[in-house]
Amino acid sequence: MKSEIKERVSVIGAGSWGTTLAILLAEKNICVGLHSVFKEHNQRMQKERMNRLFLKGFRFPPSLEIVASLKQALESEIIVVAIPVKFIRKVLKKISKNLPSHNKIFLSVSKGIERSSLKRPSQIIEEEVGKVKIGVLSGPNIAYEIIRKIPSVSVVASSHRDVALKIQRIFSTSYFRVYTHDDMIGVELAGALKNIIALACGISDGLGLGTNTKSALVTRGLVELARLGEKMGAKGVTFWGVAGLGDLVTTCFSPHSRNRFVGEEIGKGKKLKEVVKKMKMVAEGVETVKSAYQLSKKLNVEMPITQEVYLVLYKNKSPRRAVKNLMERPLKEEISSF
Repeated sequence: MKSEIKERVSVIGAGSWGTTLAILLAEKNICVGLHSVFKEHNQRMQKERMNRLFLKGFRFPPSLEIVASLKQALESEIIVVAIPVKFIRKVLKKISKNLPSHNKIFLSVSKGIERSSLKRPSQIIEEEVGKVKIGVLSGPNIAYEIIRKIPSVSVVASSHRDVALKIQRIFSTSYFRVYTHDDMIGVELAGALKNIIALACGISDGLGLGTNTKSALVTRGLVELARLGEKMGAKGVTFWGVAGLGDLVTTCFSPHSRNRFVGEEIGKGKKLKEVVKKMKMVAEGVETVKSAYQLSKKLNVEMPITQEVYLVLYKNKSPRRAVKNLMERPLKEEISSF
């Protein structure tokens, strides 16, 4: 069946998630182009008609075009930014120089907080590109499952209602259900901050602790995320929805979660540099925990789990000592600690 959607979409960033979204759209017969910031990667994908580096085994639909030129990719009406936050500003500077018009929709699917500025991806887009319409897509979205058409949901948030509705319409399929939201700050922060708790849960797994421990980390971790989010202008209720609790549970328990994996290796006694060096893909929580730790100090927000993860990763604190310190914190009433 031919798609009635006429808009052209470009996905910039050919990691597993960007590639998965490009394939999803192409299978709907939407005109979609996939662009890697690395020339050799574009050439290899074009030749092999698959992303062997990040999504081996899944061939591209005939309608998926590999776009070698950034300038050509920016001719689309909708630009999906699927770049790790650590590198997003550098890529956006190039985009800004080549953007033919500001009459575009930028959709961020990146999850993190920039270390140097403590800004969210949507803020960086606006800062580098200018006054374009921006949306954020986030949720419990493990690429490994969605590429296999396992039923999943996500949330698109934007300050422009028409943008949220358009993205919802374009990206929704029989196996990928997209909800709309008006709290872009909350959706974006939830997607970024939950990776810190996933690191904590991975450390728990690496130490051989139990389900009780992970459940405690998830529930108390969610309180931390909402607490910081509200301080930064988000709605607390957003963190209990798909972009918050939904994404948090998936990332903390999925065997395919990169952040949980990093934490597990740390819990087993390996050093952070050693773990990250062997990974093909970026575990965003590794950088985000630095930003969140700094924000908690700057805004005077109590985030004990985030603090312990930061100390374990960057100050050589023993994971077992971190667990002990969390358990020995002053006793309090749960309802009053939100």
